[in-house]
Amino acid sequence: MTENSTASEDATVGIVLISHSRAIAEGAADVAAQVSAGTVRIVGVGGTEDGRLGTSLDALVTAVDKVSAGAGVLILPDLGSAVLTAKAYLADSRTRGGLVIADAPFVEGAVAAAVTAAGGAGLAEVVAAAEGARDVRKL
Repeated sequence: MTENSTASEDATVGIVLISHSRAIAEGAADVAAQVSAGTVRIVGVGGTEDGRLGTSLDALVTAVDKVSAGAGVLILPDLGSAVLTAKAYLADSRTRGGLVIADAPFVEGAVAAAVTAAGGAGLAEVVAAAEGARDVRKL
């Protein structure tokens, strides 16, 4: 897990990117952190402790704790067990509110969410921006 930016003095929505691949999660987090100019807490988490592909509930819990600044946390999974891991985390009765899983494209959604969060938007707006990235054409 790598933290790719620091929080500003004002609370912004935090973002956790969870993937099967640590490299993919960290790379997408790097891109999103750059477009947020370091004003948003963004963490990419993925892979297993021994470097294989997979996801970890413990790593997700740690990541959410790192990015949580009081304005909510967006969790953006790539596919498969990353989605299941995020859903399991939200289903846990001990999980506090202010957490949302976005159904969004991984990189484009992360960038849209980071830009929106950097502008001071609330959690619902950040989620909408991430999910709206699905409709952005590349060509």
